[in-house]
Amino acid sequence: MAQPAVLRPADSSRVVQDQKTVVLVGQPPEILKNLLQSGISTFDAMLLTDSREKDGSLLNNLEFPFYFFVFVAKGLAEGRKLTLVGNEADVSHALRLMRLTLMGPTRQNLTDWGTEEGLKEEWLAISEALALKDPDGQTIPVEDFFELAHFKEGIAQVGSMQIQHLSHDHYRFSNDDGVVEVELDEHETVEPPYKISSDYVPGGLVKLGVEVLGGASGFAVDEPCTGLALCVNGEYLLIDSIPFLDQHLFARGISKNQISAVFLTHLHDDHCAMFPLMKMPNIVEVITTREIFEMAMDKLACNLGWSINVIKEHFKLVELVPGKSLNYYGLIIDPHITVHSIPTIGATFQIDKLGSVRDLCIVGDNNDMASIRDLNKQGIVRDETLDSLKHLFTDPHHILIADGGAGAIHGDPADALGSKAERVVFVHVEDLPAEFSNTFSLASSGKRYTIFDGDQSLYTSQVNHYLSLWLGKQFPNRWMRSLLAQEEIRRYNTDDVVVVQDSDSTGSVYLILTGYCNVVHHDGTSSNTIALLQAGDLIGEMAVITGAGSRNASVVAASPVTICVFSEAIFQAFVDTEGIKEEILHRWKLRPIVHALPQFKDLTSIVAEKVGRIARLQTIASGQTFEPDPDTWYILSEGQLETKQQHGYEAGWRPFADDRLEPIVAANECSFITFCRDEFEQLRAVAPQLNYLIRKQRLRDKEADQSWQLGVVSIY
Repeated sequence: MAQPAVLRPADSSRVVQDQKTVVLVGQPPEILKNLLQSGISTFDAMLLTDSREKDGSLLNNLEFPFYFFVFVAKGLAEGRKLTLVGNEADVSHALRLMRLTLMGPTRQNLTDWGTEEGLKEEWLAISEALALKDPDGQTIPVEDFFELAHFKEGIAQVGSMQIQHLSHDHYRFSNDDGVVEVELDEHETVEPPYKISSDYVPGGLVKLGVEVLGGASGFAVDEPCTGLALCVNGEYLLIDSIPFLDQHLFARGISKNQISAVFLTHLHDDHCAMFPLMKMPNIVEVITTREIFEMAMDKLACNLGWSINVIKEHFKLVELVPGKSLNYYGLIIDPHITVHSIPTIGATFQIDKLGSVRDLCIVGDNNDMASIRDLNKQGIVRDETLDSLKHLFTDPHHILIADGGAGAIHGDPADALGSKAERVVFVHVEDLPAEFSNTFSLASSGKRYTIFDGDQSLYTSQVNHYLSLWLGKQFPNRWMRSLLAQEEIRRYNTDDVVVVQDSDSTGSVYLILTGYCNVVHHDGTSSNTIALLQAGDLIGEMAVITGAGSRNASVVAASPVTICVFSEAIFQAFVDTEGIKEEILHRWKLRPIVHALPQFKDLTSIVAEKVGRIARLQTIASGQTFEPDPDTWYILSEGQLETKQQHGYEAGWRPFADDRLEPIVAANECSFITFCRDEFEQLRAVAPQLNYLIRKQRLRDKEADQSWQLGVVSIY
């Protein structure tokens, strides 16, 4: 037997193997695709790493590696079990997570959530009917698929290899013939296992339409999973949150600040990668049933090892009841139940434009209709569910987006042959069979389907919205009308230069309406990107207020962008007349100081602007002693204290950490950025990104209140 060898199938993941044992270390999103691309045909164990997330992605995506073990590596057929390696708490989180995604809620869960009796029995019966079975036809409990290998005094034994946990994400693997070490670099990025083709030209906002982020299955090696972005009156509502969501949105020129909600169909990993939505500038509304919402929050709690109540702080439920319409700001949502291995919904989305009614039906993950009819005959699927699904494939929708996966728990394109829809588009499938290629369309990344075109009014409403956010209150109506009277909407391709460094001001202020821009400074030798801006950010406003005659940096479109250009003179008159110049200058002065603090360095420009709006600057003279206010958070931004603390040191009230109220003595002149406790807490409650990053920092510095971290949890 040879010493263990190390393979690298993906970022933040390794495969360690000898002739008898294969261990998968780390499970970043869509790792199954990396394994298939690398020609890895089997593994015996999954090691749960210390890092739960990195670069915007969760690192314990266990569902599809489990499918790999069961269906590709033939683990179930051969009677083998998959070993989970980690500490006791992490392994318990993994088992509960797998129960939620593979088997769905328990009867007690549904009772606690108040699920209607008929629907409760149907969901439980479907999950039981579609669950994996043993040779005797009995459902296999999720825990019976696994062997557990807990670290005991830092050591676990897996087959022929001993694994020693040396330090954070650092492991030693040894067998009788040798030793290797695996250290997952904390600063690695996590990249998709496929190339994402980016748009160059902005697509434009519409009243109702859908953009395809991905249209394939979780098993497609070279394509992204199925995810859609529904544009409704210029705002975006995601249909599920797919792996590598940030990268897919960036490629389409959709900034995270443009996302207002997500319609969540179910929990499977290729649809429910919710972590990026925890780091949004604003609270994202989750439009789904209470049951799916509760499961999604529980799953994310297990992913991160955080309390479910803390996870819920980052989201807002907009509850759907199957069979009842919801008027969501003029968008009529009619939800329906589908037949899948765990509770799943789809919906028809409808808009009435001056008497012209059009709709888009998204079926959602669903069995083929022949299987559903069989389940109905067995009394598992109710008559009303079968009738509802029949109508989806016969009603005259403007667009029908259906599951064409043709797998064990996915649809059959033949089910739509009788559809009266104007267009039928299939997801969950990479290639349509030849007999359907001239009848149906195939969703693929980058495609757009428009139902109602947009007009200038959509951009006008966006300008009003973003300027009010920038000001921190409703932008005065008469000044808004004056600005809009001379506005110009410009569209830029990816890599186009919007503003040129050292050029003279052209009498214009710019407001990004869609997409992302880089702020680039050239020092005479090389170019450096100093900031990433997105929809909602202003460009050139400070040149107006400070009187600077030239631009101090270039602004370059990092994705397709749409920008509103309005009059510098009118903007100047607004600032002067409203008497807000000093306030804005103060914010502008504090902005780089706040962003340079370790507590806020990872915030996006949008959230950093909000933090800067409530920040204050306090100076302490050399040798002066002061006692921190228990309702104020102090962060040292310049100077040194007598006790040698420097930049980033905190005093007073501290969010998620113990207060520091002892007297402070300045060794030299010191400056503190301060926050009123009430103002900061109000902002944290509506800025998920701020909430998450402050909590993460406390965990990293080992200062967090332990009450919101998960210990060992039950599977059920």
